[in-house]
Amino acid sequence: MRVVVDLTRCQGYGQCVFAAPDVFTMNGAEALMYDPHPDDAQREHVLRAAAACPVQALVVDEMSGLGRPRPAPDGRRPHERVGHIVVVGASLAGLRAAATLRREGYTGSLTLIGDEWSQPYDRPPLSKQVLSMRTPAEHTIFPQADGLDAEWLRGTPASGLDLADRQVRLADGRRIGFDRLLIATGVRARQWPNTAEAALDGVFVLRTREDADMLRQRLAEHPRVLVIGAGFTGSEIASACRELGLQVTVVERGPAPLVGALGAVIGAVAAQMQREHGVDLRCDTTVTALEGDAQGRLRRARLSDGDVLDVEVAVAALGAERNVEWLRGSGLAAGVWGVSCDAGCRAVDVNGMVSDDVFVAGDVARFPHPVYGYQFLALEHWGNAVNQAQVAAHNMISAPTERRPHLSLPVFWSVQFGTNIKSVGVPTFADEVAVVQGSVADRRFVAAYGHRGRVTAAVTFDQGMSLEFYQGLIERAAPFPPDFAMADRPAELQVLPAEMPARISAMQDTTVVVTGHNPDERRAVLVERNG
Repeated sequence: MRVVVDLTRCQGYGQCVFAAPDVFTMNGAEALMYDPHPDDAQREHVLRAAAACPVQALVVDEMSGLGRPRPAPDGRRPHERVGHIVVVGASLAGLRAAATLRREGYTGSLTLIGDEWSQPYDRPPLSKQVLSMRTPAEHTIFPQADGLDAEWLRGTPASGLDLADRQVRLADGRRIGFDRLLIATGVRARQWPNTAEAALDGVFVLRTREDADMLRQRLAEHPRVLVIGAGFTGSEIASACRELGLQVTVVERGPAPLVGALGAVIGAVAAQMQREHGVDLRCDTTVTALEGDAQGRLRRARLSDGDVLDVEVAVAALGAERNVEWLRGSGLAAGVWGVSCDAGCRAVDVNGMVSDDVFVAGDVARFPHPVYGYQFLALEHWGNAVNQAQVAAHNMISAPTERRPHLSLPVFWSVQFGTNIKSVGVPTFADEVAVVQGSVADRRFVAAYGHRGRVTAAVTFDQGMSLEFYQGLIERAAPFPPDFAMADRPAELQVLPAEMPARISAMQDTTVVVTGHNPDERRAVLVERNG
């Protein structure tokens, strides 16, 4: 059997733990861990757990916890007759879009193209349950989609896009025609920049199931571990290492962990949490070199402060790169920033015009959000991939008057050091922050973020039940700081600068030239950078 918990919805009530303790566990007050592929002997217990969940976040034997594809009720069909739909990217967003197409009544030809040979799988457990040895990597495979009725082209990366002929070019030379196209190619882990050092035995990244499986096997040998980068992935890797009793050093170029996402104020709390759990945390520091022995095995790391670490494993947690290389020369506004689209997920070309035939969803999409001043956002969040794919799929087969905007607020979660960290909104948009519930000292609190006098985001540490309330404040543009009588409200509310790092736009180095003279001739050309 397959189990998926939507942890963006889960509020940590823990009813599933009581109903099926061999499948679900609480690692701390609210940090839920579970086996996505329990033995069938647990089925009755898991079904009871699903029924008992107050927020219905637990789904059994349904594709990616998102609902089983089914025909639209009463024989309803899409308003437009669409021929062949191609989805490039067969992970969460692509899978969700395919299920939504079938659920909304699309009965035409459907092709999913993916660069990995394996069946689609859930990525968040890789840095949590898998690395901490709670479940094997193969248990993360999504439930199969009964009735999806799609052609799967696995292990076949796309190599180009011909918009004029409506064809996707594949690396093996084939061309796949389409009437509608969804781009959901996601991101990949950014590699360690020195290729010779990256090739050392013991240097890893973490993005794919294979990455997790190889790293998990090496951690079983009880090595000394170096994690380079203290974002969410790096912090979760460090947490798993400490849970396994391993010696781990985390090197972060910024002033604190998670500072790029949550700012220095909350980052300082994360730093304290790491050190309390035995992590050797080095902030405002970089790794200048990785060194190996004569057999090519990693042995040392040199730091910018002159220190030398003896390590056998180094994990480069340096963020992600968007998979857009195959779109070079296609005419779409695609680059290191992702693939630009409008709020309806329609792709934008280099002239700034939208397409009615090409759509974008998931980690690779860059889209405007009205709540945040119509700034273009690129989000690597599980919940965003799900919601945006649903909107894109609906719009692909709907009449223009029935299309929807993607307006969901970003929500993400992270489990580290026994603490469940959740966020709603965009903390980096804020200029102020205040702890409005709970206690930082107890590591159980809510921090609200504000921008120009309104609430724009909230982060909870083991206070997941409060997140929905703050989501409502953001959607109503409620005043900041929020003023509500709450039992665990601090006696004195202290508003602090959020201390967000300076943002460097991915678009700042973009070069566009305009050709032609007459209005009907003028066109924009995106100049590609090498390297």
